[in-house]
Amino acid sequence: MVLDQRGTVPPDSSPSLLARVLAFSAIIVAGVCGGLIGFAVTDLGCYGGCTTTASLVGLVAAVGAAAGTGVVAVLTLRAAAEWRAQQPRGAAGPPVGERWRGRGP
Repeated sequence: MVLDQRGTVPPDSSPSLLARVLAFSAIIVAGVCGGLIGFAVTDLGCYGGCTTTASLVGLVAAVGAAAGTGVVAVLTLRAAAEWRAQQPRGAAGPPVGERWRGRGP
């Protein structure tokens, strides 16, 4: 027996575009900051010409910072998506900047 399921679309609980863009931006910023900090700390702690070593440490620090921030961003987006999926339709409230319609002033 085949059920007719035309017209039924599961509710969309994916994170908003703004949330995904902010998460991506946070990963990029964390990578850049981690790289700069790793390079600066190694360069300051080394006497003489340690540019190669400082660059490698900066690269490793950048990858580590971006990876850590990426894990946190993914977990945050998944938690937000799960939260949205469990909310009943229309229970989230009005869009930002709008009032409740028909429920008083």
